[in-house]
Amino acid sequence: MNLYTQRLRWKQLIVVSAVLIGLGSLWYTSALVEKLANEERKKVELWAKATETLASAADPAMDLSFVFDVIKDNQTIPVILTTETDSIITSRNLDSTQSENPGYLAAKLSEMKETAQPIEVKLIAGKNLIYYSHSNLLKQLQIFPFVQLGVIGLFIFVSYLAFSSSRRAEQDQVWVGMSKETAHQLGTPLSSLMAWVEYMKMKELDKEMIGELEKDVNRLNVITERFSKIGSSPELTNQNVYKVIEESADYMRARSPRKVNIYFSENTEKHILVPLNAPLFAWVVENLFRNAVDAMEGAGQIIISIASQGKHVIIDVEDTGKGIPRSRLKTVFQPGFTTKKRGWGLGLSLSKRIIEIYHGGKIFVKESLLNKGTTFRIVLNLEA
Repeated sequence: MNLYTQRLRWKQLIVVSAVLIGLGSLWYTSALVEKLANEERKKVELWAKATETLASAADPAMDLSFVFDVIKDNQTIPVILTTETDSIITSRNLDSTQSENPGYLAAKLSEMKETAQPIEVKLIAGKNLIYYSHSNLLKQLQIFPFVQLGVIGLFIFVSYLAFSSSRRAEQDQVWVGMSKETAHQLGTPLSSLMAWVEYMKMKELDKEMIGELEKDVNRLNVITERFSKIGSSPELTNQNVYKVIEESADYMRARSPRKVNIYFSENTEKHILVPLNAPLFAWVVENLFRNAVDAMEGAGQIIISIASQGKHVIIDVEDTGKGIPRSRLKTVFQPGFTTKKRGWGLGLSLSKRIIEIYHGGKIFVKESLLNKGTTFRIVLNLEA
């Protein structure tokens, strides 16, 4: 399990934990709401009983102070007293400015009918019904878990953005530091190699061997230049994108197995100018070629196509390798992704940085089928 698989599992664990917390909160609050709703009904029943007792009191000397206290104690639960035919007699704990409005009371009565079953009371005038709705406190408690879920979700989202931003900044510092140090470390042995090549030329040794050594030294110079540009703003100049890719293809042909065929498609456009930093862009192309060669395990085809499309140029690099599993398509550009036993898995991550940050383009997996091959697509802006 690599580092990014572990991070993905941690993210999944955090999401699952948040969902469980939310569901637990919903369950607990629902149970609490149900309990409070039962308590409110008991209070209304008690209020109804007190009202009924007060109405039926025949003895003027009877102590009704408790009954009056019960009736006055209901300060939160809205109630409406009606006849059997829904004619409103009185109401309590409703909007005082609207309590005399028949339309308002009728609307509230309709709402109360949907909220709970009415409580029947027997007053002097006969049988009556008391309708009620939940108190504002209970209504607020009902929506509380959803507010809580929203707050949890917002917290996770903000934390994720902060974490991602911090991680990207940290990664950027690591990339830049590692690249600069690599370029610095290559400088000393490279200078020595260049001196030895010149010395061998002076001694007129094997010209073919010197020529190959000189190619490799020049190649090391290009690599050093690439690393030195990471972290700085590279200069983009109009380049023939076909020529840049062709040079990289020629370099890879000489260093790939004989059964690997690298070629351009018949419809490739060969004269498209694109703002490029040639050394860095060539690095991207070579990374794609190298990954394709590894995926084909020594035999297969790499087909390159270049075409202009509106204000963009589309570059496809297709191979006939083993393909990338669908489950890993979203992580191929993350540092640490690799299907090889050796290497750090930084090539595609650096390629994405070069294309998207330095060239303002896009790079993505256009298509990948297991045991059939993969197509990477690069989209760049054409010359303005």
